[in-house]
Amino acid sequence: MSEPKDIHAYLAEFEDIPGTRVFTAARARQGYHMNQFAMSLMKPENRERWKADEAAYLDGWPLSADQREAILSRDYNRCLDLGGNIYFLAKVFSTDGLSFVQAVSTMTGVSVEDYQAMMNAGGRSPDGVRSKKDSR
Repeated sequence: MSEPKDIHAYLAEFEDIPGTRVFTAARARQGYHMNQFAMSLMKPENRERWKADEAAYLDGWPLSADQREAILSRDYNRCLDLGGNIYFLAKVFSTDGLSFVQAVSTMTGVSVEDYQAMMNAGGRSPDGVRSKKDSR
């Protein structure tokens, strides 16, 4: 029987994947209120309040200053770093009138057309840098 793996060491390995943020329990705890805010946009009356005054609407949520700024600036990668879940954040960009493809392309640094072509061709290549440590 093998020695049990240290859970903290195991979870730390998820932080070494370039370009990927694994939605762990720690991220879920960190982003709980941000994700609840995003889910609130499922209700039409909340979307209208949000569109009328985004900053005032966010005042009703106990967000960190970083989370608040990331949401207001639509920095979705930063939102993910701060505990956001892409499927919850989809409520924000849907409220902005963006499709999933349009919003996610902004996170990759490529045009919508290039992102769509990449995904239609099977996604990003598995070849290349597989570890942040290896890219230094």
